[in-house]
Parts: sequence; structure tokens; C-alpha cells
Amino acid sequence: MLAMGDTARKADLINPKDACLTLKEICFLAVREHYAALGFEAVIDLPTPLIKGLLLHLTVCQLDELQPALNKRGISTHAGWIGVLQEMRGLNHAINFHTEEEAKHEVMRIIFTLVFYGYTSQFVQKNITHLNTPSFLLAAAKCIKYFLLDTPVESLTSERRHLLKLLEKGIRTVCVSKCMDLSDRKTDLYVLHRLLDHGVAKKVVIDVKCSLMLSWILLNRGSQFVSPELRSLMQRKMATCNLQAYSAIADRASCGLCIKTAASEDHVVPCKRLKLDCVEEKEAGKANLDVDLKFLCQTFAPREGPSAGACPWGQIECLEIRKCVSDTFTVLNNALPTCFFLRSLTLHSITSFRDADVLGLAKALKTLTESCRSSLTELSVSVLPYAGLLEFLLDANPHLTSLHVEIQTAMLGSRLLLRHPGAEDPDMPELPLQKLSVKVAELQLTDLHFITNVLRHSPHLTSLHIAGMRLPTGSSQSLLLSTLSGSNQLLRSLHLEDVKLSDCLPEILNLLRNCKLEELRLNDCRLLERWSDKQESLRQLVCALRTLPSLHTLSLAQNRIAKNVCVLADLFSGPSPSPLKRLNISSNFILPAELLEFSRRLRKHPPPQRLTLDLRKNPGDRDPDTWSSALHRLQPFCVSLVEGWSSSNTMADYISNM
Repeated sequence: MLAMGDTARKADLINPKDACLTLKEICFLAVREHYAALGFEAVIDLPTPLIKGLLLHLTVCQLDELQPALNKRGISTHAGWIGVLQEMRGLNHAINFHTEEEAKHEVMRIIFTLVFYGYTSQFVQKNITHLNTPSFLLAAAKCIKYFLLDTPVESLTSERRHLLKLLEKGIRTVCVSKCMDLSDRKTDLYVLHRLLDHGVAKKVVIDVKCSLMLSWILLNRGSQFVSPELRSLMQRKMATCNLQAYSAIADRASCGLCIKTAASEDHVVPCKRLKLDCVEEKEAGKANLDVDLKFLCQTFAPREGPSAGACPWGQIECLEIRKCVSDTFTVLNNALPTCFFLRSLTLHSITSFRDADVLGLAKALKTLTESCRSSLTELSVSVLPYAGLLEFLLDANPHLTSLHVEIQTAMLGSRLLLRHPGAEDPDMPELPLQKLSVKVAELQLTDLHFITNVLRHSPHLTSLHIAGMRLPTGSSQSLLLSTLSGSNQLLRSLHLEDVKLSDCLPEILNLLRNCKLEELRLNDCRLLERWSDKQESLRQLVCALRTLPSLHTLSLAQNRIAKNVCVLADLFSGPSPSPLKRLNISSNFILPAELLEFSRRLRKHPPPQRLTLDLRKNPGDRDPDTWSSALHRLQPFCVSLVEGWSSSNTMADYISNM
């Protein structure tokens, strides 16, 4: 600390305007400013408490350099990366990254994209001296797994070519955010080709409406389908390339450059043969479609690129299309039957898909499955126009282990009737589903019977997420909960959202006794709405939760718990306290005085391990001093996630009272 104090004598050079800093903070800022002069070892040798305080003041490059050595000493840089995220997003934004690597990757991913493409932000402008440097880009390129392919990327083929080599080794996911002209923007295609075919990227995210781009991406990377538009484009490009090559050879021959004797050259390719090749290819009605990759590598990396004929085709294992339209389905449904390496497929649109497109998808999936070479086990489709189409997707690929669907009930148009409208279908085969997610605005009772039927035939289910399943008046969700208790005892994660459960307390308690849940989220389920004795009923729920030795995450957000929050402190009382690591009680209209009482009770029976407590969207500003006092009491045994709340905002008040 004395060495740091010596450096602090120059603190006026660091931040002369800030007179509120403590001596320790001035020293930390001095270390940040003169890190290179002090040396790596001087920082590593500091006492652990000083290092933990210093982490919040270091640059991202300094954090990255120190992390391996600090980890060997048992010191995590998690707090430092979280501090950077908070500086970027603001103190009122709760940061939800639990590990050091997760937080570091998010920091590097965001800043790399901003700096590389020259986007502006307050954080980058403030720290431009440390960020707009080759050392930062190198450090970030070694760390990030996700690359946003935007424009321009020309620097990756010139002065930043070294970055492309690093990205090839680490990028796992490539996101295409702008439509590329396959005939003009060769640089974008080259970078995409290097990451997918020469690199290790196995996941592609297409965030743009461009069926031609999708066809080019799928070509030979798991699909043998070629769209007519792509075939026509490739034929034109090949004809142009052959014509240019023929002209060049003819020009050299006319100058005497190609006239050589047999003694001086072993092999001569006659110009006429080249011309005949071009004619024969046209006559065959097909183009050499992989020629484009060879020309890309030879154009941008003639020395480093592979030799002719050796350009690899990478296999895409995960494909996500965020702006799916009918043209997208046209390409995809034709390509899917030969996408044998595709493991995960995600299709999304802000509007409902057409029936014909979804049925075409089901047909393509069925053809792929019947080939006995399919690797597809994860499917996500949103948005379906009605729940009945879910059955067609399950029938098309009965080998799915993960299925996610979103359903927006269509008011117009014909509907296909469910083939299994009854409560039980003995002919449905056992499904290998392990993860199921269904988000829907409104279901008919026949739809509920089908979903519970799927659950009955999914004994291996470990994760279930159901959102927005609103039944007709007078109906209850007790059938859903009873099915889970009897048929899905391997369930480890249950997330029910916007599902009315206020009349299902006995079924909830029975479920908790029959399952070994690790995560339970009952968000916006109106739990207390119809409970006559709210505290006693909540206490019964707490007692049942406390008997789950595997439960580490509990969310009761948006349930209007309010003053009854104190009962939740009993989760950690008694001889067998709950092993919870995360508790979410956000959006429950918890007032400062109620949180203070909760903190007092929790202090008597603290959690056995440090608890992450989500308190976002509760009206703490109604009594800021009391709210701050409550947070201070929670600090020794809780990491509190809070965000700003303005009670003067009438909409905020309305939402909190819903």
C-alpha cells in the first residue's frame, strides 16, 4: 500500500476534479493509470483485500491479463467484469451473470462489436484510450464466441487479418444481421466462409429476410439443395470466370508467352479445352457450385488460403432464423431432407406462420427423419397459428428431445382438427422429450387435453415451461399439475408463467412432494388471489418448498405477495433450511417497510449460503431511506438485484397493482 501511496502523490494528474475520492480509491486509480510502469508482478503480489477492491477500477485489458494469475491465487475477477457491465448499462440495470467467464464474455462481446464497427457509446468514448487499441481487439478476439457479421468487415482481409485468424479458432456462433449481395459483397462472404468452413463455428443466426443468403449458407454445409436463384447466380459467375480465364490465356498466347516446348514444360492445357469445358458444363445444365469458395480464398488469401480443390465445407449443427417468411420456408423445406448434420433448428417470426408453410416444414422433417440419418433433436418454432399444428410437428419427428413452440390464436382462416382430441390417446408412442416449452395466449380444453397427453407420454421430461395458458371461465389447471405429479417425476425445472394457480394449492403441494425440482418458477400465477388466509397458505407452500433438498432457484415474481413477503424468510428456518441460491421476488409491490421486516427475519435465520435476491420493480422509492436500510441489512448474506422504480409514473403504479 505504501508503493501505491507513492503513486497517489500524482493523483492530481489522474482526476483533479473529483475531491470526494478516498485515499484508497485514489491509489486504485493511480494503479490503473500507471499499470504498465508498476508491472504485472507488483499488482499480483498485493494482499487479497486490496486486489478485490482494485478489480472495480481496472480496464478490461488489465482484467484480462491478471485473471489467470489471480485465479491461481483463488481470486475471481467476477466483480471486475460485473463492474464494467454496470458502467456500460447503468447502475439501475440489474446484471444477471453468475460466473466469471459469463460476465467476461458478455463484456468482450459487446465492446468488441462497438469498437470493431466504430459504433458510438458513452462507455467507449469515455474509455477510448484503452479500447481503441490492437491489444484490446486481440484480447477480445481470443475470448468471444459470438460474432456479429455486419458491414464493413474489409479490415479483416487487410490490416486486421490477424484478428480473423483468432476469430476462426474461437467463434462458435455467427450472426448475419444484414442482407448480403452475393454478386458484389465478396468480403462479407469470404469472412463468413472462413468462420464457417475453416473455423470452428457450428451455429448460424440469420437476423435478416434473405432466402438467397440462406440457400448459399446451407449449400454443401449439410444440404444438397440449391435454390433456382442461387443456381442461376452461380452459373453466371462461373461463365464470367471462365470467359476471363480464357481471355487471359488467349492474350498470353498471342504475345508468345504461352508458346513453350515440351522440354521446357511437361504439361500444357490448350485454350480450346477450357472453352470446351465451359460449353460442356452449360450443356449438362449444372454449375460447379463450390467454385465460389475456391475463388474467395484465392482472391483474399492467395498465399495463406488452401490449394485449389482443398477448400473445406463446414457442417452447420445449429441454425436460427429470426425473421422467417414464406420465401424462407421455400428454401428451408427443400433443403431440410438432406441436412443430416443439423442438430438444432429455430424459426421465429413476429406474426403467425401460414398453415401451408408449417405443414411443409412437418413434411420436410418427416422426410429427414425417415432417412435414418437425421441428427435433429432440438426444434423451436414461433409463431404457430393454433395449437393443433403442434401435433403435426411431433408426428414428423418423434425423436425430438427438446421442443419449443409459441402459439398465437388466429381468429380467421381454417383450422386442422386435432386427430387426438380426447383426454387420453393410447396409440401415442412414448416420446423422448426432455425439454418442452409451450407459450400460448389462449387454449381450448381439447388443446389442454392434448398437452397433458403429451406430458403423459414423456416420462423422461426434465424441463417444462408453460406460459399464458388461459383456460375458459370455470376451468382449472389442476389437471395439468396432477399430470405432472403422476407422469413426470424426473422433472427438474418447472416454469409456469401467466397461468392461474390460485385454486390449485393442494395440487401444487402434492407436486412438490412427488418431484425433485431444482428450479421452480411460478411467475404471474396469481397465487394469493383466492387464498382466504394468505399468510397461512403461503406458509404451507414454504414448508413444502423447504423439504426439497435439490431446489436452488425459486421465482415467485408478479404474484402480489406485498406484505406477506416476511413469510418467505421461513424458507431458511428450522433444522433443515432450504439450500436456495436464487430467490426472485421482483414485481410484487413490496414496500420499503415490508422489505425491512423481511431483512430482520432473514437476519435471524440467514441462508446457509450467499443468496442472490431479485428485488427489481418493487416501489423502493416510496421511502428511500428505509429501502436503503433494508438493503444494508441484507448485504452480509444476500446479493441484491435492484433497478430504479418511479412511483410517480402512473403506468408503473398501474402495473404493480394488477
